[in-house]
Amino acid sequence: MRFTVPTIDITPYRTPGATAATSPECARVAAEIDRACREVGFLQLVGHGVSPEAIAGLADALDAFFDLDPRLKRGYARPGVNRGYTPPRSESLSNSLGVTPANMMNDFYEAYSVGTDTAAYDGVELPEESYPSNTWPEAVPQFRPAIEAYLREVTAASRVLLRACSEALGLQPDHFDGLVDRSIDTLKMNNYTLPEGDIEIAGELTGMGAHTDFGLITLLWADQVAGLQVLGSDGGWHDVMPADGALLVNLGDATARLTNDQWQSTLHRVNPPVIDGRVIRRRSAAFFFDGNHDAVVEPLPQTVGADGPRYEPITIADHLAAKIAGLKSGLSTGEKPAGADREAARLSGASA
Repeated sequence: MRFTVPTIDITPYRTPGATAATSPECARVAAEIDRACREVGFLQLVGHGVSPEAIAGLADALDAFFDLDPRLKRGYARPGVNRGYTPPRSESLSNSLGVTPANMMNDFYEAYSVGTDTAAYDGVELPEESYPSNTWPEAVPQFRPAIEAYLREVTAASRVLLRACSEALGLQPDHFDGLVDRSIDTLKMNNYTLPEGDIEIAGELTGMGAHTDFGLITLLWADQVAGLQVLGSDGGWHDVMPADGALLVNLGDATARLTNDQWQSTLHRVNPPVIDGRVIRRRSAAFFFDGNHDAVVEPLPQTVGADGPRYEPITIADHLAAKIAGLKSGLSTGEKPAGADREAARLSGASA
């Protein structure tokens, strides 16, 4: 069967009050989401409401920051904290599965991360380790307003999508509201840092190692440049890039836990963006919609069959901490995060 990532138009759910019970269009969208999440774990989302202006501002802010002198960029690094600048070869995402990359190299990308901090939920006492303060690069004055504008729109899109996902699972549209009313959300902006041009690439170079995402849902903006690959049910890696105007969406491990693996948290990776021996610049921005730090994630009762649940209950904070510790450890440990056995086995069985 040919591997395809379905395109789904979420527009019907952006009408206030629209649900699958009241709108045939919403019912159709919910059915499409259920099919995509069961069969692929990825989808192309259009009609999401994130404006071209917000996306253009995001891209310009990324360019302005990543074009800074490397020494200046390193001044915004916060080792051990999922905020600020991450230099190239600081992380190995396959280690979040407890799988040390065969090339013994960390991933060849640089990144900048911002997200929800304690100030976002004024008056609510929240742990700093789950909601760390942001670092904003003063060297790029337009960075903060542009990123905050994008965050407002992509956050709204993620919440619309979550309502549709709730109905796709046969639940009320507000079923997961209590899971995300103090959600840990992170925007990780990535740049593949090899200089553009003609270059010989060693075969072992890794852009971003094979991994699953950690939380509930990821909404990804990316250049229409080759590099992203998704592991299909056939055990092979398949090229995927965003359709015109689309955000790529994939499910995270928390959703796989909630659905007892009925919905897939799909393995994916990024190869160095090399086309016909020429390096092409590639940028992306992944918005991780992860849920409340103290929300307990366990399989929904209707997803548990005679064999029982595949996962033990765990809080979002503990789940994320185990995954982030793995990727931040680089090549220094071979420890497998709790609950990563299935993903690691799938990766071991994948073709090159």
